[in-house]
Amino acid sequence: MSKVYFIKNTGSDYDKLGKDALELLKKIVSETDHSFEKEVPIKVHFGEKGNKTFIPPKCYEATINYLKEQGVSPSYIETNVLYRGARTTTELHLETAKSHGFTQIPIIIADGDIGTEYNEIEINKEYLKTCKIGKEYGKYNQFIVMSHFKGHVAAGFGGSIKQLAMGFASRAGKLEQHSGISPVVDAKNCVACGICMKKCNYGAIQVSDYAVIDASKCVGCAGCIAVCPKGVIENTWGGSHFLEKLSEYAYGASKDKDIIYISFVHNITKECDCAGTHMKPIADNIGIVAGKDPVAMDAACLDMVQKNSGKKLFEKGRASLIHAEKIGLGSMEYEIIEI
Repeated sequence: MSKVYFIKNTGSDYDKLGKDALELLKKIVSETDHSFEKEVPIKVHFGEKGNKTFIPPKCYEATINYLKEQGVSPSYIETNVLYRGARTTTELHLETAKSHGFTQIPIIIADGDIGTEYNEIEINKEYLKTCKIGKEYGKYNQFIVMSHFKGHVAAGFGGSIKQLAMGFASRAGKLEQHSGISPVVDAKNCVACGICMKKCNYGAIQVSDYAVIDASKCVGCAGCIAVCPKGVIENTWGGSHFLEKLSEYAYGASKDKDIIYISFVHNITKECDCAGTHMKPIADNIGIVAGKDPVAMDAACLDMVQKNSGKKLFEKGRASLIHAEKIGLGSMEYEIIEI
């Protein structure tokens, strides 16, 4: 049974939320005799342009200051997104992060300028043999994964597991989880500019009247999605076993890593922070949880939200917890320790 530490906080004072998060971090450090290395990236989500309910940088400042006091050099770390938006390339991603106030420490975009740089991590699980994890993640042994627990259309909810699975994955890794197939071209609106063909290093794209992707040659790097000037190359978002693949990618992302997880159960919206629009919360604020087991963390958050709301919110995502426990990522059995 995994320990999940909890501080109740139903308010909207972000400075207090940040201090509560630090209190939980210190508790885990004390309980586990944790020793930090010289460099520890903090995995966060900067929020899509137009989103208003992402967890703001104020919530991370206490943790950042604490790490610096311990002689640790912290940084934010993220990967580029699969879809076209304000975080598709490193240049756009950094602009979005800074516009949202994430300026306290350096930012690392782990999978390169257009999301094509990664290491393959061997996992040999039921649906995936390897995971394509952003290259820069390989340089570090320790992370603090700070998540926003909320809804997600495909995953049911987003929390610690999704922060690992999608947040650590390169663009190719994200594509693999969502579909496992090559992107498709909207032939009607393709202008046959040839930029995607020049970008492809595998000879998988030919252009005549419009671009055509040869699925037998495509390796799923999804670089063509990022460079298409008209946005006519897209993922189908129709992959099977997405929830199970999510868990397997989380396993790959955390393999041989020393990670502390902190989740804010606040601003609980129907969709995730990738939605570039303002959303109203669908459940009351609850507090902050922390631990070393991402499965127990998400199970505790899900149970809290459902109990507090009196509704089976985000139940779809429980399938990912079941598979995550099955493959050895963590345990759904947990003990809540309220601070």
